[in-house]
Amino acid sequence: MLKLTGKVAWVTGAGSGIGQAAAIALAKEGAVVVLTGRRKGPLDETAAAIRKAGGKAIVRAGDLMKAAAVSRIAQAIDKQFGRCDILVNNAGLNILDRTWRQLTPAGVEQVIDGNLSSAFYCSSAVLPMMRRRKDGVLIHTSSMAGRSPSTLSGAAYSAAKHGVVAMSHTINMEECVNGIRSCVVCPGEVATPILDKRPIPITKEERARMAQSEDVGDLIRYVACLPPHIVINEVMINPTWNRGYVAALRRATQEKQAKAKARK
Repeated sequence: MLKLTGKVAWVTGAGSGIGQAAAIALAKEGAVVVLTGRRKGPLDETAAAIRKAGGKAIVRAGDLMKAAAVSRIAQAIDKQFGRCDILVNNAGLNILDRTWRQLTPAGVEQVIDGNLSSAFYCSSAVLPMMRRRKDGVLIHTSSMAGRSPSTLSGAAYSAAKHGVVAMSHTINMEECVNGIRSCVVCPGEVATPILDKRPIPITKEERARMAQSEDVGDLIRYVACLPPHIVINEVMINPTWNRGYVAALRRATQEKQAKAKARK
């Protein structure tokens, strides 16, 4: 039997990237997957891919930056299934104008709501269902920017993703007595559509060296399949060819060469 047979998983941001890959991976493991995002079209594509592979998927589109929309979807899940065993809190976004010189109140609100508020709304919505069963796992997509502040990702995005990390740990602090586990995943650079919002374009060759959505999706599947007595509180996943490390090595080499040249 597949490890997630009989389980219900709610995956947000399921229309593309990590969310789509996670939804497909969970469905292959036997879970019934509820797909949520703002645009129904991409969700339907994810659902079609799952059904083609013999899995079960239901589309529940909605704007997760709106608490009322989150409540509506959670209530529909509870009514239809009476349970939510897995939440993959993956919805997120970024903006092009992300430096302090460029940030506007509207831009800040969009990034904070899209990455942090939505995660809080969804977590709050599923916890009552999990408490009833004394079981459940929440898996949240943060970022390496949620561990180390990044001007590359921007102030608002870094702050929001730091908030997701803190949120996840506090769930474990309170809900461990209810059999509920919370894991925050901190990816480095992953070749997903969010890269299209980078001020400096990422080449096709660079994307090929990055972690792929399927890599992170399989990690999420692994966390979801762990036995109830185990929680992975936090996990980082990065490409081997880490562009930050590579840049640092190149700078060190250049500095070394410059010093050697100056001594001549």
